[in-house]
Amino acid sequence: MAGCADSGTTDGSKAAATFDNCGRTVGVESPPKRAVSLNQGTTEIMLSLGLADRMAGTATWTDPVMKGLEKANGEVERIADNNPSFERVLDADPDFVAASFVSTLGKGGVATRDQFEKLGVPTYVSPSDCAGKDNSGGGDGARSKPLGIDAVYGEIRDLAAVFGVKERGEQLVASLKKRMAEATSGVDGSDVTLLYWFANSESPYMAGCCGAPGIITRAFGAKNVFDDSHEEWPQINWETVADRNPDVLVIGDLTRKSQTAESAAKKIAFLESDPVTRNMDAVKHKRYVLLSGQAMNPTIRTIEGVERVAAGLREFGLAG
Repeated sequence: MAGCADSGTTDGSKAAATFDNCGRTVGVESPPKRAVSLNQGTTEIMLSLGLADRMAGTATWTDPVMKGLEKANGEVERIADNNPSFERVLDADPDFVAASFVSTLGKGGVATRDQFEKLGVPTYVSPSDCAGKDNSGGGDGARSKPLGIDAVYGEIRDLAAVFGVKERGEQLVASLKKRMAEATSGVDGSDVTLLYWFANSESPYMAGCCGAPGIITRAFGAKNVFDDSHEEWPQINWETVADRNPDVLVIGDLTRKSQTAESAAKKIAFLESDPVTRNMDAVKHKRYVLLSGQAMNPTIRTIEGVERVAAGLREFGLAG
């Protein structure tokens, strides 16, 4: 958290912070009491930090809430399953608005950061969607350098400081680091090729080199068959996918309904019936690893992605 000034309180009574966030200076005079999270990734960090009682709303869900957070999540109003309107967010009377993606708080999203800040509402965007990433073009942006898991840890620390619960933040980071170490121990995927399919069957979104799937891939020394693309989620035709013929297919299992083939079941049904894909090695041998959408985005659940891919490599006899 660059340039942060914080009183270090853990009871949330007096903390104040000023820091750089995705190219702008954000000032928070006191811990928020009516925060709104506009994406599931930021929501699950806040809930994991025990902040449900200081949240006035959540929005934009791709998956069921992370296990263990069901009760806390039930205490917070879901103001929209997808992007809410600017007016709907304002109806929640927020004193802090956070999002996982630049696009959520940009043109064409819920509202711009300037729109909120003109009303005195500070905003925050996950650093993982800014660092080394160009979001000015179409699609989901492109990265000039690989994202590291430290960006997620940085977001946890940022939000913990904003809410005056820095100790909770350090505890959460420590637990995630431990899980990452345990998941990768003894797994060598240096001879394994992976492909990550997020959504859409007609023009599928596959992971490029350098987003959250890159964190998972590098954790095992494996190779993403589309690591020659710096786009976050390039749309790639099935003939090219079949030609790359990955050893393992990492498949997004989403519950939202905004694209075709959102669920893993629909994706697998397509793969096993389509004449272009059904003869791929991974399809013939059913080497599928199912991940939540959140595990395929830069979130605390990226660790879950590492764990599940590790389990899959072991199950398939590909763990080295």
